[in-house]
Amino acid sequence: MIVLRCPYCREQRTEEELTYGGEAGIERRLPPDETPDGRPGVAVLLFATSSKDLQKQLVDRVGQCVLTAAGSACFSGHDGPEKVKLGGLLRYFGDGFQIAKKFADRRYWRIPVMDGEFVCDHEVGMTRGVGGGNFLIIGRNTATVRAAAERAIAAMTRIPNIIMPFPGGAARSGSKIGSKYKGLPASTNDAYCPTLKAETASKLPAEAGSVLEFVIDGLTADDISAAMRAGIAAACNAQTAGDVLQITAGNYGGKLGQFKFHLRELMA
Repeated sequence: MIVLRCPYCREQRTEEELTYGGEAGIERRLPPDETPDGRPGVAVLLFATSSKDLQKQLVDRVGQCVLTAAGSACFSGHDGPEKVKLGGLLRYFGDGFQIAKKFADRRYWRIPVMDGEFVCDHEVGMTRGVGGGNFLIIGRNTATVRAAAERAIAAMTRIPNIIMPFPGGAARSGSKIGSKYKGLPASTNDAYCPTLKAETASKLPAEAGSVLEFVIDGLTADDISAAMRAGIAAACNAQTAGDVLQITAGNYGGKLGQFKFHLRELMA
C-alpha cells in the first residue's frame, strides 16, 4: 500500500483514497448580493457516499481547483447541523502564516497566496442528499442527440438544488457494473453502444446511431424528479422530428443505491 500526504493539509492518504471519486457541479450562479464578500459567485454541490469521503473530496477539490484560482474565496452556503472541515484543514497550506478570524458565530481562515489572501470558512455544512437520477437519450445520429441533450440540459439547469456532474451535463461513456477485467468496478455499457449492436446483447433499436446519458444528483428525490421531468420533456419536443428514438434509463438492480426513478411514473 502506498501512503501519500495530501498537498493542502497534513493528513496522510492512501493512493486509493486520493483517487476516489465524488460528484460535483454548479447548482446555480450567484449575484453579488447573495455572497458573503459581495462579489459574483457560484453555488456548488459536492456529493460523496459517506461523510468521510466527502471530507476528503472537499479538501482535495477546493485545494486543487479553488485555492489555486486567482482572486477566489470559498464559503459555506449551507448551515446544517452536520459539518465537515474546509479551512480547518486547508489552513496548513499557509505554512504557519495563516490567520483565523471570527465574525458573528462563523470562523474564517485567511491563507496568504501570491495575489493576496484566500479566505474560506473553517467548516461547511453537510446534509444527506440523493444521487443517481438517470436517463438516456437514444437517437438516429450524433447531431440529433446532441441537440436534444442541449435542450434537456438547459431545462434542468433551471431546476434548483440539483447538479449534473458530467462535464457539460451529459456523458457519452455510460457504464455498467463490473468488467471482464479483475478489479475494475465499472466498464463501458456495451448494451447501449451503437458500434457494438452486432457483437453484444444490444438494447438499441436498429436505426440508433448515438446515445447520451444524464446523471442528476440533488438535495431530495423530489428535486431530482422535477429535473428529470423537465429534461425529458425538453429533449422530446417537436424539434426532434422523430429523430429521438427512445428515452430510457440504466437499470442497476438496486446496486448503486436505495433510490429508483421510474420514468413512466415520473412522466405520467
